[in-house]
Amino acid sequence: MEYLDFELPIKELEDQLDKCTIIGQESDVDVSNTCKQIEKKLEETKKNIYKNLTAWQRVQLSRHPSRPYTMDHINALAEGTFLELFGDRGFKDDKAMVGGLAKIGGQSFMIIGQQKGYNTKTRQYRNFGMANPEGYRKALRLMKMAEKFGIPVVTLVDTPGAYPGLEAEERGQGEAIARNIFEMVRLKTPIITVIVGEGASGGALGIGVGDKVYMLENTWYSVISPESCSSILWRSWEYKEQAAEALKLTSYDMKKQKLIDDIIPEPLGGAHYDRATTFESVKEYILKGYNELKDLSTEELVAKRMDKYSKMGEFKE
Repeated sequence: MEYLDFELPIKELEDQLDKCTIIGQESDVDVSNTCKQIEKKLEETKKNIYKNLTAWQRVQLSRHPSRPYTMDHINALAEGTFLELFGDRGFKDDKAMVGGLAKIGGQSFMIIGQQKGYNTKTRQYRNFGMANPEGYRKALRLMKMAEKFGIPVVTLVDTPGAYPGLEAEERGQGEAIARNIFEMVRLKTPIITVIVGEGASGGALGIGVGDKVYMLENTWYSVISPESCSSILWRSWEYKEQAAEALKLTSYDMKKQKLIDDIIPEPLGGAHYDRATTFESVKEYILKGYNELKDLSTEELVAKRMDKYSKMGEFKE
């Protein structure tokens, strides 16, 4: 297990507990009371740390190397039924954007999401979860296919942003994202979006327009990352914590601003501490969202979605 800087007190106590357990196993000394005291202290420390996380600490948790990525969620949700589909039928297949058909709880879905890598090789292969225009065009092709056959869409968002390279801009990165937003608003099938990691800028919005939008508890969703915001405003990354607070990017901030529909709770310590529970919670919210949408007529569905996004940003003086 890798530990973040604010988790070091937990690491120290877990190391102490391991040593205590080894002493008990390798000697005749009774250390059961000592181990229980350490366990109690460990539980209290975890609660104190994870119940009082700052915005920046939640950003760090969303990037934890052990955190489940999109394909982990898909494999757990689909239980072997996932059929991946490839290519945008225009340029090539983008490995940063994955999508295909699957069954969740007996219901067919078109699942689309950004996939990061687990090590240096796979991170390069997946382009660090930053999709090119062909990735967004692939996603739109799959959504249109789902619309044609009356299959609901699930999108899993986890990206530090759309790929900002010259070749991506030459192939129309901005247009591809804008086209997706335009088409998703009027797509004639239910769309359920779950932020499972990072939700940065237009890269997230390119597959983020949903009838139901959920965020896992320790994720973030914002127009810009804290580091980029800090570098623009202060010309330094040193103010990233201050930027994270000001951006109001946590799941709780987003719920308060009525920009998402609900927060999916995570196990104490984050999704990586108990993957099975996290996957079950995500499945529960997806099916709950679908059950709330499935009986709406196409006209009602699209009208409600348009109304939902039209109201965002409204204010009265």
